[in-house]
Amino acid sequence: MSIHCCYCGGRWPENGSYNRQSFLRHDVPSIPHSKNFIFSIPLPSSRFSLGFKLHCLPYSTTPAPKNQDGASFLSILKILKSKQAQDFPDETIDSLVSVLSPKMQTILLKKQKDWRKSLYLFRRMKFAKDYSPNPIHYNIILRSLGKAQRWDELRLCWIEMAKDGVLPTNNTYATLIDVYGKAGLVKEALLWLRHMKSRGLFPDEVTINTAVQVLKDSGQFDLGERLFKGWCDGKVELDCLDLSYDGSTDSSVFSSKHFLLTELFKSGGRAPVSQIASGLARDPQKPRRAATYNTLIDLYGKAGRLKDASNAFLQMLQSGVVPDILTFNTMISICCSHGHLLEAESLLGKMEERRVHPDTKTFNIFMTYHASNEDAENVLKCYRKMKESGLHPDVASFRIILQILCERKMISEVEGVIEEIMELGSIVDEQLLPVVMKMYINEGFLDKAFIFFEKHFYSGDVSSKNCAAIIDLYAEKGFWKEAEEIFLAKRKLGSKKDIVEYNVMIKAYGKGKLYEKALDLFEIMRRTGPWPDDCTYNSLIQMLSGGDLPDKASEFLSQMRKSGFMPRCESFCAVLASYCRSGFLSKGVQIYKEMMACGVEPNELVYGSLVDAFAESGRIDEALEYYNIMEKSGMKANRIVLTSLIKAYGKVGCWKEAQELYGKMKKLKDGPDAIASNCLINLYAGLGMVNEAKLIFDDLIRNCQADEVSYATMMYLYKSMGMLDEATDIAQKVEQSGFLTNCASYNNVMASYAVNGKLKECGELLHKMLTQKILPDASTFKILFTILKKGGFPSEAIIQLESSYIEGKPFARQAVVTSLFSVVGLHSFAQHLCEVLVNDGVKLESFACNAAIGAYGTAGEVDKALNVYMRMQDDGLRPDLVTYVHLAGCYGKAGMIEGLNRIYGLLKYGKIDPAESLYKALICAYEEAGRDDLAALVDQEMRFSFQNDEQICDD
Repeated sequence: MSIHCCYCGGRWPENGSYNRQSFLRHDVPSIPHSKNFIFSIPLPSSRFSLGFKLHCLPYSTTPAPKNQDGASFLSILKILKSKQAQDFPDETIDSLVSVLSPKMQTILLKKQKDWRKSLYLFRRMKFAKDYSPNPIHYNIILRSLGKAQRWDELRLCWIEMAKDGVLPTNNTYATLIDVYGKAGLVKEALLWLRHMKSRGLFPDEVTINTAVQVLKDSGQFDLGERLFKGWCDGKVELDCLDLSYDGSTDSSVFSSKHFLLTELFKSGGRAPVSQIASGLARDPQKPRRAATYNTLIDLYGKAGRLKDASNAFLQMLQSGVVPDILTFNTMISICCSHGHLLEAESLLGKMEERRVHPDTKTFNIFMTYHASNEDAENVLKCYRKMKESGLHPDVASFRIILQILCERKMISEVEGVIEEIMELGSIVDEQLLPVVMKMYINEGFLDKAFIFFEKHFYSGDVSSKNCAAIIDLYAEKGFWKEAEEIFLAKRKLGSKKDIVEYNVMIKAYGKGKLYEKALDLFEIMRRTGPWPDDCTYNSLIQMLSGGDLPDKASEFLSQMRKSGFMPRCESFCAVLASYCRSGFLSKGVQIYKEMMACGVEPNELVYGSLVDAFAESGRIDEALEYYNIMEKSGMKANRIVLTSLIKAYGKVGCWKEAQELYGKMKKLKDGPDAIASNCLINLYAGLGMVNEAKLIFDDLIRNCQADEVSYATMMYLYKSMGMLDEATDIAQKVEQSGFLTNCASYNNVMASYAVNGKLKECGELLHKMLTQKILPDASTFKILFTILKKGGFPSEAIIQLESSYIEGKPFARQAVVTSLFSVVGLHSFAQHLCEVLVNDGVKLESFACNAAIGAYGTAGEVDKALNVYMRMQDDGLRPDLVTYVHLAGCYGKAGMIEGLNRIYGLLKYGKIDPAESLYKALICAYEEAGRDDLAALVDQEMRFSFQNDEQICDD
C-alpha cells in the first residue's frame, strides 16, 4: 500500500523530504470538528510498512484481558512486532484501534520505540470518529519525535496540537525541555520556560526539576541552583539564563532554534488572561518529590560542593520526603568520588535502617571506588557481596571487575568471570575485548588471546574501533602476523573496517619492518577505500623514515601534500632526521627548505637534527648557522642542541668554545646532563686536561649523573696519562656502582686492572661476566691474551691459543678462558671448564688438550692431566712443545723424575726443538721435585745451548 500525506494526495519521497508548501496549505475548512481532523504529519518511508496483513504471531509479553479491548490491543502489538514486510490495510488497523479505550491507546503509544510507528498509530487513532484529542497522547508523540531529533515533525505536531485546541500542560513542557536538553540543545530547552511564562503557566515541580537537570548535565551548576531557589521562592527568574537569540541563521529551512524563536512561539493554545496573571507568581514552596532532591544533590556533587549536597539531603529528611534508592546511590557516589569511603559506608548502613535495599548500581559505585585505588581485593569483596544479596551483575559490574582483574593479570579469575557472563546468556561487552586481549598478549598467551577473540568476536557486534585497539595491542609487541589475522577476520554483513583499522595495521607492518606489505595495504586503500587520511600518510612517513628509507618517505611527503593534507612538523622532522642519519645532509637541508615554504614552523627537533648532523660530520660552521637561526626564531636552545655543538667543537679541538657552551647549559633549569658532560670530559681527555676533566666528573658524581661512559672516559684518561692507581680506583668504583651491564663496560674495567697488574681481579670479572651470560667479544680476548702474557704463560702456548682463536676453531674460546683462569689462580673455575671440554665427547685438537693438561697440572690434579694426555695419544694427536711444557709441570708436582728425565732426553738429543720455555719448565719441575742438582744441569745445558746459537748467529 502506498504511503500518502493526508489531504495531500502525494507520495512521500524516498529520501524522507517533503514539500513544505503542500502541508502548510492545509487549512482544511471542510472538516466540521477538530476531533475529525486527521493528524497530517507526513511520514517518511522506512522499514516499517504502513500496509498490513493480519497474521497470528506469537507475542506474550503483555497479559491479554478477556475482552474486545484487550484482544485488539494484543492484535496490534503482534502486527507491529512482526518483522515481515507484509502490507496491512489501514482499515484493519482502524478497526482495532477504534475499540481501544483511551487508557489502552496511551499504553499502545508508549510501547512504541520507533517514532514512525508511534506517529502512524496516532494518525489512525485520530481518524476514529469518537476520538477526543488529549495532551497525554500529544506528550507521548512529542517525546518520541524529540528523542529521535525529528525537529521538523515536532514543529508540525505542536501546530496540530494548537489547532486541536489542546493546551500544553506542565507535562508537555517538561517533555520538551527534557528531549531538547538530552539532544544537547540547552538554550533551546530553557526557552520553553520563557514560553510557559508567556502563556501564564507556572512550572510545577516536575518541570522545574527537568530544567535544573538540563543545566546540571551541561555543567551550569550555579544557574541550576539559582533557578531552583527562585522556584522555591515562588517565582521563576529567567534573567540569569542566556536565552538571547544570537542572530545567526541556520542553513536548514527549519532548524530547531529557528523553529523555537519564530513560528513555534506564535502557536499553541493560550490560557485565559486571569489564568496568566495568577500563574506569574506563587507562594514560597518546598519540593515534595524525591526525584527533585536527587537532582539537586547530584548537582551539588558534580559541582564539588559536598557540604551543600549533605545539607540538601538533610533538608530532604526534615521535609518528610522519603529518600529512594537513587537518593542513596547519588550520595554514596558523591562520597566515593571525593574519597570519603567511611561516609559512603555509613550511608549504606542508613539505607538498611530505612529498609531501602541496595541495588546493583550501589555495589557498582563501591567497586568503581576500589578499582580507582587499584584495590582488587575489595573490588572482589563487593562483587561477591552483590551476588550474595541476590543481585545480578550488569554490564557495568562486569566491566569494572574484568578491568581490575586484567590489570592485576589474575587470569584464572578473569576466565571465571567470563564463564559466568556466558552462563547468564550474555556476551562480553565489546569494550572489554581489548582489555582481556591485552592481558593475554602481555603474559605471552597468544593462543588463548586468539581463541578468546574468535569466540567473542563472532558472537557479538564488535566495532571497528575496538578491532583497531586489538590490532594495536599486537602491533606494539611486534606481532604483525597476529595483527593481520584480526584485520582480515570476516565481519558481519554490512560491517566495514574504519580508517583507524587500516592505519593501525600499517603501524603493525612498520613495527615488523614489513614495509612492502604496508605499501601494498596503502594501495588497496586507494583503490577500494577507505581513502587514506592524514594519519595514514603520517604513519607511512614515520615508518619509512625510521626504516632508513628517506627517499621513499620523501615521496609520500609530496604525495600527501598533493592529496590536500598538510604534513605535520613531526613528519617533516622524521624525513629530515632520516636523511641526516644516512649522511645525506644536502637532502636534509632541502626538506628543511620545503618545510619553511609550506609555512610549517620547525621545532627544536628539526634544528637539533641539523645541528647534530653537521656536528657529527665536523662541519662546525653549518652547525652554528642553524643554531643561530633557531635562536633568532625565538626558540631557546635545549640541552640536545647545545650538546651537539659541544660535540662539534670537540671534533675540532675547540675546548674554550665548548667550555663556554657548557657554562650556558649550567644556567638552564636542569643544568647539563650526563651526555653533555661526557662530551666535554672526552674533549679534555683527548687534550690531556686531567684537572678540568676531573672537575666535571666530580660534579657528575655529586649529582648522581655519572654513567658508564663517564667512568670509561676517565679510566681512559688516567691510563693514557700513566696514572695507573687512579685508573684502578675508577675501575673499582665502576664495579661497585653497578655499571657493569655490557661487554664494553667489563672490557674497560679489565683493561684498567690488567695495566696495573691486578690479574686475579681480571679473572674474577671475567667469571662474573660469563655468569651474567654476557659473551666476550674481540676486545675482551685481546685483553685476555695480554693478561696471559703478564701472568707468565708460555709464549708458545699463547701463540697457539691466539692462532686457534683467530681461525675460529671449535673450543678455542673455552681453551683461552680456561688458561686465563689457571694463570690467575682461579683453579676451580678452570677445572670446571676442563670438565666441560673433556666430557663433551667430542674429539679435541692439540691446543684444547694442552689447555686442559696445563689447567689440571697447575691445580695439582696430575692424574686428570695425565688422563687427558693419554686420551690425546689415543686420538692420534702427537704431543707438541706446549704439551711437554705442561707435562713437565705435572711431573714436577708429582715428583715423577723419570718423566722429567724422558722429556729432558728428548730435548737433549734433538727430538724436541730447543725452547727457553721448555728448559725453564724443566728447571722449575726438578726444583719442585727436590732435585736441585738436575735443575742446575738443565740450567747449564740451556745456557750452553743458547750461547752456541748466539755464536752461530754472529758467524
